[in-house]
This record gives sequence, structure tokens and C-alpha cells, in this order.
Amino acid sequence: MIFGKNFIDGAWASSDERMMSPDLEGKSFAQATVEQVDLACKAARRDFRAFSRKTRAERADFLREIAKQIDILGDEITTTGMAETGLPEARLVGERGRTTGQLHMFADLIEETGYLDIRKNGALPDRTPLPRPDLRLTHKAIGPVVVFGASNFPLAFSTAGGDTASALAAGCPVIVKGHGAHAGTAELVAQAIAKAIDLTGMPRASFQMLQGTGYKVGSTLVQHPEITAVGFTGSLAGGRALYDLCHARPSPIPFYGELGSVNPMFCLPLAMENRAAEIGAGWATSLTMGAGQFCTNPGVAVMVKGAPADALETACVAVLKEIAEQKMLTDGIHEAFEKGVKTFKELMVEVGSCGTALAKRSALPALFKVSAKEWMANRELQEEVFGAAGIIVLCEDVAEMEALAEILEGQLTTTLHMDEDDTPLGARLLPILEEKAGRILANGFPTGVEVSSAMMHGGPYPASTDVRATSIGTLAIVRWLRPVSYQNIPQALLPKELQE
Repeated sequence: MIFGKNFIDGAWASSDERMMSPDLEGKSFAQATVEQVDLACKAARRDFRAFSRKTRAERADFLREIAKQIDILGDEITTTGMAETGLPEARLVGERGRTTGQLHMFADLIEETGYLDIRKNGALPDRTPLPRPDLRLTHKAIGPVVVFGASNFPLAFSTAGGDTASALAAGCPVIVKGHGAHAGTAELVAQAIAKAIDLTGMPRASFQMLQGTGYKVGSTLVQHPEITAVGFTGSLAGGRALYDLCHARPSPIPFYGELGSVNPMFCLPLAMENRAAEIGAGWATSLTMGAGQFCTNPGVAVMVKGAPADALETACVAVLKEIAEQKMLTDGIHEAFEKGVKTFKELMVEVGSCGTALAKRSALPALFKVSAKEWMANRELQEEVFGAAGIIVLCEDVAEMEALAEILEGQLTTTLHMDEDDTPLGARLLPILEEKAGRILANGFPTGVEVSSAMMHGGPYPASTDVRATSIGTLAIVRWLRPVSYQNIPQALLPKELQE
């Protein structure tokens, strides 16, 4: 059952200000007040030491219990998520599996000490000209963390998503700011976490959740003096506003934001000669997956103009015309997509128009083409349109392709479609792309991000606000840790992992 309340310091709390759910008939949710934000932040700080000093095994048990409780509520979570987001059942069931999988992954991670990057420099009392003290370094939890739920992943990037899982694993109390697009789904997952807190004996404020649309709750959270770090997945404008608030505080804090990316693909000449149609069809499938509402959606394909480029376009259009209109996540996302497509139509040639969607909040894919010279000269063409809108960028030659790579802004991903004989050009492009993106693919499509130890989901700005950080994979935990060095500290006082 959905309470329509905020979860603060171990209890469900209402407020006088309510927000009506646009998708759950008759259901409203309490908007968190400034006073409730203050209560939650102070409770998180109060319980920080107790939670961070739980053993790694205890926190691992907590994460696994959260996963178990999410699965117990699985059918209700799926039904609610479908109603709120328009996402199909299979997608939500799969995303739930990914969410619980991340929780288990971080539980496994913290049962070993590798993530703590332990370093020991033993004392050298007889060293000349100066002796060396005993030095030992480990990593400790940074403090209370705020996580913003994402619009496009109601489970895997929201209440119990990767940011929350990694922060709890690190020993940081988490306050989740639920996303208004799926407030009911957010609350059900929060109920699962609340149950896990009770069953495992974690401190009450190890996890809290606040609801609220608009700017007030989020801005108040990130400026609260008890908050020490923030995780965010969302728009460039919203993320940049929060980033600026975090860094304008009297004591600035890290803001780990994943903001936007067009994820360009470079289709090299020999690969195009041999399999342009195959690349085009694959691109259309990736472009339209989930109505294009993925941060890794490949929105731009760069190639040299000519017959292979024409073949890619033909194959891509053929697949796009078979794609049925798809419901988008929110009215706001749908409106922004339609506005972006309208702008593209004014600035580029639309190829193979797929028509106009008829159902409310639904969209059809759109494909455009433009010269590389025009694309590079127009900043508007380089900005992300969140949804299934693709651009074919036609270069005069490979030199212009290399020039285009040089002017790219930061990206989550870039892709090389190449055959063996394209290796010399690939070797020239790769050093450029390494500076532009966090993940580089060959002969694939970036939608579908593997959750693993070797994954990097981040990149230079504006893809993310910290080029060193990932929000997917085990490396995500380092965002919520800070190094502490101990000099000549008695064995009995050292953290257990640093003791002999």
C-alpha cells in the first residue's frame, strides 16, 4: 500500500502541502517541507557514526536484505511503475533485476578490503638522515549523502539505485529526493529499505526519502550544512544549478552529476563499404530503444558522404518506419522532445519522416542529416535531444571526421564502427576520443550498460561533473569515501583493516 508520505528518521511523515499523482488515480503525495528537510539532514548526521562503524559484513547483510525486500514487493512495484512511467512490464522487471543485482554486487565488494585501497608504510626508526614514522592509509565514509532519483530509470537510478547502493555500502546515510514522475514507485522501494533497516538493526536514519516537485526541496537539501556529497542523474540545466549551489556553500561539497551526452558514433570507411546497411539497421534499433530515453542513446552518426552513407540512411529509415509510437516518461520530457525535433527540422534535412504520434505523451522517431561543416558551426545541433532523434553527419573526407572529433564536448560514450583495414584511422581517432568520453566502444551500440568492475559511466563535462567518477560499476563507491592516514597510531586504535 502506498502511504503518500515522506520517510524521515524511521517514520512515515505527512505534510500540509500535497502533490497529485498524474498517473495514479486519486493518489497524492506529501511535499517535504523545509523543516522536514532539516530534520532528515540532522538525523542523518546523528546516525552517521553509528552506521559507518557497522562492520562491512553487517552493511553487506543490509544491502542483501534490501534486495530481498524489493523482490517481495516486486509485483506491486512493477504495476505501479508501469502506470507512472508508461514503461512495459518486461523493462521494469529487468530493471528490478538490475537494481537488486547492484545491491548484491556492492555487498560482495565490501566483504573484501580491496575497495579501501589500503596502504602501509612501516616505521623505519634507523633511517638517515631522518627516521620514518609508521604510516597506514585507508578510506572512510564521507558523511551523509543526498541522491536524486532519475526520471528515466525509476529503479536502477532512483531510490535504491546505484548511487544509493554504493553510498550505503561505503557507510554513508542516504537521503533520497524522489522523482515526481514516479513518486509511488519511489515510495514502495523506500518501504522495502525501511523494512530492511528494521530486520538488520541499522540506525533509523541510515536511509530516508523526501518527495517534492520543483526546486525547493532539492536546493534546500544540497545546501544543508550536514550534507557532505550529492549524486544526481538528470538534465544539464537542473544538474548545473545544483552543482553551482554545492560549490557556493560556505563549505563546498562534491556534486557527482551525470548530465547529458549525444554519444557520437564514427562509422569508418572500410566498415561502411562492407556493412553500411547492417550498421544503419542496428543504429535504428538502439536509437529507439525505450523511446530513446537513455543517457547512452547514440544520437549522432558521423561518416564520409557517398554511396555507403546513402545505404546506411536507407537501412536506418526502413527500420524506423516500422517502429510504433512509444509513450514517453513524462509530459515535460515529451514536450522537450517535440520542441527539439521542431528545431532540428528548421535547421537540417529530415529524412524518411515517420509521421506524427497520435496518443497522448507518445512520440515517433525522427532522423536528420547535415554536413559536418554545418554541424560543427552550429552549437544547437550538438546538444542532446532526449528521445529517439538521430542525426547523420556527412563529412567530405576522413580529415574532416578527425576535425569533428576534435571539437566534441565531453561524452559518456563514443563508438568506432570499423573493420580491420580501418585500423590506421582508428588509431588516429582513439587518442582524441579518449579525451572526450568515459567509455569507447568498437562495433557495438552504447545502449545497455554492463554493471561490472570495469565499467565507466561518466565523462568530461557536460557528460558529468567529475571526469574521475562513474555512477555504474564497483568504482562508484569511491565517490562516497575519503582517504585517512594514520601516523604512529597504536594498534588497538587503528581501524581493523589496518591492524597487523
